[in-house]
Amino acid sequence: MENRLKPMDAEQLREYGHKMVDFIADYYKTIENFPVLSQVEPGYLRNLLPDSAPNQPDSFQHVLDDIQAKILPGVTHWQSPNYFAYYPSNSSVAGFVGEMLSAGLNIVGFSWITSPAATELEMIVLDWLAKMLKLPEDFLSAGQGGGVIQGTASEAVLVVLLAARDKVLRRVGKDALEKLVVYASDQMHSSLQKACQIAGIHPENCRLLKATSSTNYALSPEFLSETISQDLTIGLIPFFLCATVGTTSSTAVDPLLSLGKIAKSNGMWFHVDAAYAGSACVCPEFRHYMDGVEEADSFNMNAHKWFLTNFDCSALWVKDRSALVQALSTNPEYLKNKASQANMVVDYKDWQVPLGRRFRSLKLWMVLRLYGLENLQCYIRSHIKLAKHFENLIAQDPRFEVVTPRIFSLVCFRLLPVRNDESHGNKLNHQLLDAVNSTGSAFISHTVNTY
Repeated sequence: MENRLKPMDAEQLREYGHKMVDFIADYYKTIENFPVLSQVEPGYLRNLLPDSAPNQPDSFQHVLDDIQAKILPGVTHWQSPNYFAYYPSNSSVAGFVGEMLSAGLNIVGFSWITSPAATELEMIVLDWLAKMLKLPEDFLSAGQGGGVIQGTASEAVLVVLLAARDKVLRRVGKDALEKLVVYASDQMHSSLQKACQIAGIHPENCRLLKATSSTNYALSPEFLSETISQDLTIGLIPFFLCATVGTTSSTAVDPLLSLGKIAKSNGMWFHVDAAYAGSACVCPEFRHYMDGVEEADSFNMNAHKWFLTNFDCSALWVKDRSALVQALSTNPEYLKNKASQANMVVDYKDWQVPLGRRFRSLKLWMVLRLYGLENLQCYIRSHIKLAKHFENLIAQDPRFEVVTPRIFSLVCFRLLPVRNDESHGNKLNHQLLDAVNSTGSAFISHTVNTY
């Protein structure tokens, strides 16, 4: 029993930690040997593992052997260089060691007093990142706004929707909930619809306005204005507009300046979702895609997508943090403390849905310090250069077409249908997709043009 694993022992941690780091490093060395998309069938793991947990401890080596033989075959390898599906989710050495340190300290930093460094570092690194993105000063922590790390962009849009909802209901009365209307392009990520469901917005009042190829799938300000006017005429209350910089299907960029002015003239909360493409805007030549962000009430980008920061790390900035706090704050007796009661500090529990939160700012801090802005810009540019190269290859092959203009590092392409038969074209492209993904050599994903 002398060799049993203790809850936390420094020397055992050193031994097991070294072995795990070696295992992960070896995984990265050999990652290209795995099929990118897992080729297992549903339920495969149930047949490989026991029905119940062991009564006696197993050896660490046996566990590592099981990971190699039973778990890795069921992993889709998001960090493979041949992974091209959905969106990037790039990890890095800096992000990994920051995540390791966060796990090691294992704090639950819901309020300033629970770990002052966790709160203050988060405020500082999000100010750093805001300056790299050239966000308006209103989003910095020195004023009435500031940044907070959420788990995902889905959480970010939910908390600002809740803040906007409560803000308008304080003005028009709680009974007006059924009249509140949300607006976005139909290219907006589905997280907005889920946020509306959670926030009690009536499904028929979630206006996802059709975007077409005539605007490169960006939201039309004219169409938005018309829709808002119609809703006002029938007594509804427009209160929330969400624009996207880099939509999921085609990386379309909504015209922020025009949309922001419409939102302001109608007293609406204006949220900008730049979950994917926000990272590119640290490069001066791409910053113009964010022009108009000064009109926004909140802005979100995912450092865990394209900014070398391991999942999860979704950066959200607001101009008015009191709106978030009023919507999400609780103050039970057992959490009261002098610093919070005196309003001397930020308590991030009041900026999010859960109470507990991890020390996520450590990995972002590590990324910003160990790579620096210039290297991060070069990293983004290299991906965009590769996408341009692929786009050129597609354009040179008469069997294919590029479907929408490439803006960042996403290329939307398809096999051309025979005799312009679109139904046959969809079938043809699904067959190509399945054929590529079943080889395990690469993983790509699809979207659909609704015309």
